Amino acid sequence: MAAAVAAPFLRPVGAETGVARKERLAELEARKEAKYREIRDAELDYRTGKLSREDHRALDRSLRREAMAILEEIDRAGEEGETARDGR
Repeated sequence: MAAAVAAPFLRPVGAETGVARKERLAELEARKEAKYREIRDAELDYRTGKLSREDHRALDRSLRREAMAILEEIDRAGEEGETARDGR
């Protein structure tokens, strides 16, 4: 009984539970898909003449930079999960 009560306090600071990690990954995946939609929407706006070439380039560059940051977060979260499963 005491071990069950103390377990959360014995975990390293910042360590996530499996459920919390899965929720974090699901949230990151949703953000990634939303960012991909924004990139596709910007491409459509450019092709239909709603955005100039210069505006599209700037917007596309910004959106892709944001998408890369999200992908890096997904990678880090996945690595943390693997580390936790391996006991490292």
